[in-house]
Amino acid sequence: MSIVDAIILGIVEGLTEFLPISSTGHLILASTLLGIKQTDFVKTFEIVIQLGAILSVVFLYFERLKKDFEMWKRVIFAFIPTGIVGFVLYKIIKHYFFNPHLVIYSLFVGGVLIIALEVYFKRKKPSGRIDQMGYKGAIVVGLFQSLASIPGTSRSASSIIGGMFAGLSRKEAVEFSFLLAIPTMFAATGYDIYKSGLHITPSEWHLIAIGFVVSFFSALIAVKGFIGFVSRYTLISFGVYRMIIAVLFFLIV
Repeated sequence: MSIVDAIILGIVEGLTEFLPISSTGHLILASTLLGIKQTDFVKTFEIVIQLGAILSVVFLYFERLKKDFEMWKRVIFAFIPTGIVGFVLYKIIKHYFFNPHLVIYSLFVGGVLIIALEVYFKRKKPSGRIDQMGYKGAIVVGLFQSLASIPGTSRSASSIIGGMFAGLSRKEAVEFSFLLAIPTMFAATGYDIYKSGLHITPSEWHLIAIGFVVSFFSALIAVKGFIGFVSRYTLISFGVYRMIIAVLFFLIV
């Protein structure tokens, strides 16, 4: 992997982390197009730079994170299912799930489900707020998010849909997905560094640092734009995009 590759992957990560299109899936597909093999280091790189994008949420929501303890309790409850699944299935996920073919199928199926569920929610019209959601609802969101252990599924899409099933409005579900990403990705990154850190060379840490910083700044742009988008539109366009990109990559890969 070169410095240019690290910059490109950092941009891809930052722009896709909070959109319901799977940042991990796009990173795997982008790496395939760039001719980067899915080595243990590349898999670790793709996980760790996600933390850069997550820190953009900490930056943007710092005042709320500092004051809203009740919101934090809901976030922690929602994190529990994902934490358990990630810990138990870590080796299986990292060694068998990080491949472009699985990503393509997950992107396509996920796109179909997003469109179908948006049609369903059009009738239900959930309108709840995060501060109205109970802990049971938070766990429901966490269970949905745990489905994103499969690359291509999208942590963002899973948690947003879970939030809407828990009664949150689309905008509130998106914001809760942003907040839930904080403990989720800190845990995922920390655990992966614990498992892989001793095998990473100084030059590889340099590439990780570049991808990390680039993903932070590109994510700042994506978060602000996405909140404005979901305030006016559904997620159907993202479902269509997932299906199109899956077909294109199927033909290429």
